[in-house]
Amino acid sequence: MHYFNEHWGGMHAFWWVFWIVVLVLVYLRPWEQKRTEDPLQLLKRRLAKGEISRKEYEEIKKTLLKDQ
Repeated sequence: MHYFNEHWGGMHAFWWVFWIVVLVLVYLRPWEQKRTEDPLQLLKRRLAKGEISRKEYEEIKKTLLKDQ
């Protein structure tokens, strides 16, 4: 005797696939880009915003390039 309808097997597989896809998307978060900014790019942006002076920019840039 069959107690379960054989057509429900597909739904069971669907839910497994659904939850695996959800977990992968949550783990990878493709909508959230990694925003790693190069130190020189950050320095240029701070200069452009007026957060630092040209003199400070040159001093920090020299230090950054020396360390590379």
